[in-house]
Amino acid sequence: MAIFDGEAATIAMAAAAVIGLAALATAWAEKEIGSAAVGAMAENDKIFGKALILMVIPETIIIFGFLIALMIVGKIVV
Repeated sequence: MAIFDGEAATIAMAAAAVIGLAALATAWAEKEIGSAAVGAMAENDKIFGKALILMVIPETIIIFGFLIALMIVGKIVV
């Protein structure tokens, strides 16, 4: 088990914060878009495809957050 110095611990905390904040942003966007999409599909079921695409778009937020966290963790020198 490696012992982190202060700089490596700070970098690891930054990566954790990036993932956590990206996950919160994704959850908030999914909630807002999901409720609107379900309401719109209740009125017109022909827009299912458009609603599905709009539901998938916020997932890119967490993917970008994960990539940024990987770039941050890459700065740790062992």
